[in-house]
Amino acid sequence: MKPYLSGLAGILLLAGCGGRGSPEPTASVTSPAQAECRAEAQRAPAVADQSRRVVIGLPYSEELASQARQEAESRAYTDCLRRRGLVRGGGVEPLRRPTF
Repeated sequence: MKPYLSGLAGILLLAGCGGRGSPEPTASVTSPAQAECRAEAQRAPAVADQSRRVVIGLPYSEELASQARQEAESRAYTDCLRRRGLVRGGGVEPLRRPTF
């Protein structure tokens, strides 16, 4: 009976720890140049063009437009970093979600 009680006490102690939230993730350190490139990417003409292509009310169209906008913003951000010499060319292409 004693092993049962000690096991139960251990479980109750662990259950009491579950109420706490996980610690906040540390913010990624960005340089001023990276912040400027992020802002420039959000204002890029290709991003604005993708935002205009959405058909409001069609979830499929909204999802495709959102995905295309994210890809255009990511491309503009990477291009800005390359122009400033912060990132070398090459790398792995981001994973594309299948669309039907």
